[in-house]
Amino acid sequence: MILRRFVLLSCLILASLPNLAFSQGHADWSYHLNIYEVNTRQYTASGTFSEFATHLDRLQDMGVGIIWFMPVHPIGVQNRLGSLGSPYSVRDYLAVNPEFGTLDEFKALVDTIHAKGMYVIIDWVGNHTSWDNPLTVTHPEWYVTDGSGNFVPPPGTNWSDVIQLDHSQQGLRDYMIQAMLFWINEAGIDGFRCDAVSFMPGDFWSEAITALKAVKPDILMLAEDDGPQYQALGFDMSYAWGLHGFGNGVLKRIYNGTSNVSELGNYLNNELNTYGVNHYRMYFTSNHDENSWHGTVFEQFGAAAEIFAVLTGTINSMQLIYGGQEAGLNKRLLFFDKDQIIWQPHPFANIYRTLLHLKRENRALWNGSRGGLPQRVSTTNTQRIFAFVREKDDNKIFAVFNLGAGFNGATLLDTLYYGTYRDVFSGDTVTFGQSTNVTMPGWEYHIYQKINAVSGLPGDGGPVGEFVLAQNYPNPFNPETVISYQLSVVSEVKLVIYDIQGQVVRTLHQRREAPGRYSVQWDGRDNAGRAVSSGVYIYRLETARQTSAHKMILLR
Repeated sequence: MILRRFVLLSCLILASLPNLAFSQGHADWSYHLNIYEVNTRQYTASGTFSEFATHLDRLQDMGVGIIWFMPVHPIGVQNRLGSLGSPYSVRDYLAVNPEFGTLDEFKALVDTIHAKGMYVIIDWVGNHTSWDNPLTVTHPEWYVTDGSGNFVPPPGTNWSDVIQLDHSQQGLRDYMIQAMLFWINEAGIDGFRCDAVSFMPGDFWSEAITALKAVKPDILMLAEDDGPQYQALGFDMSYAWGLHGFGNGVLKRIYNGTSNVSELGNYLNNELNTYGVNHYRMYFTSNHDENSWHGTVFEQFGAAAEIFAVLTGTINSMQLIYGGQEAGLNKRLLFFDKDQIIWQPHPFANIYRTLLHLKRENRALWNGSRGGLPQRVSTTNTQRIFAFVREKDDNKIFAVFNLGAGFNGATLLDTLYYGTYRDVFSGDTVTFGQSTNVTMPGWEYHIYQKINAVSGLPGDGGPVGEFVLAQNYPNPFNPETVISYQLSVVSEVKLVIYDIQGQVVRTLHQRREAPGRYSVQWDGRDNAGRAVSSGVYIYRLETARQTSAHKMILLR
């Protein structure tokens, strides 16, 4: 009730403050980010949260924005597969796998990730549990049984280590929602990747997502399935399995030579026509299922692994990177046993770093309505040369791909691509005009960023793109919170905390800063060092050409 009064009061006060932008949902922090999947067991020698934390500076530098942890829960022992079992055989929804660490260690890891300006989602396995989950004893009625009253694996699968839950039971639904809220409230996570969503009733997801977002409106909900129906259920993003998945899809057929860029163009058109502009789609060349069961990117795509990584990072919405891909992961990681990623220098590290930073900095590549929709550029080679433009305000990306094994050429038609650009990988400057001809080696690509005709810099250099201010985290908070922002140009920066009457509470800093990502902590004290009272506060970031602000709530 106290929180509700604060929110209502803040809305009335803030309505009178012009030129301030306030967060409404996940899109206010996810709009320029991609996802990075972490297989904790295989990520390091110890397979622990604490050792994974040693990679955070590297991931921050790489440009990772959202870290998705595969299930962090204890794994069942009964009917376990392999020596360690499947992470998706959950024995306790409210605990942490002791092989990874403790709950306090996971909470500390989440806090550290947030302090570095990154976000956290966790895998949620709501369809089934392990055979020895205590719920089988305390609530056996929450499970599907056969004619003899025996628990059964999910129908139509070979998942012998898990048993199917019955979501017609309201008690189960309530428990599942409360368990998810536990991780939001206790660990401060930013959302869920929901496993096997098609095995569960759609109305459960609608009920659950409504309840979760009533508590934390800006969580991100990712559905592990491919279909437009998940938009209506409240999911914010879904898998683009049709582009690549289960060892098949458009990309695999192009690599195999059984299809060409015409199918890719048709697929992209269908994506744009079927999914709302604010519903993200997740594109990838690998994930834990693809890697373990269908092969590495090099097994599946050979020499095309690199070009498909670049394509999925630029074509639309959000890209997923499976942990280890940046090190050229070239082995199928065992799913039920220990099998550590081999960390080594690899060209993919620079490719992903370039793509991730490009996305953060260039609004044409942003997600949802904040970015530019892909527009295909017509060419005289409709079989192998795939080109598109994405444009938002004065930011523009022009991409050209030779999706074939040999040299291919084409004449670029229409006028979409006209302009002067810089190749983001080579640094070369190129001007394109009428009827430009391109000839490219097999599986070659170019990603061009438009150069402003006046400044000679990529983008518009204008005030809108000078900085991006993120929502503070955690929010509400007590007593500390972290404010993160990113600068695209050298700026004189002033970061100030105001109360809801518009009075200055604390000037966090006022200084000249170089382009980059910054995080500043506020400890709930004013300029005199006194602790301030509970309430709604406003943090405002100012430069010479841009101002932005968000609200935050301190609850003591």
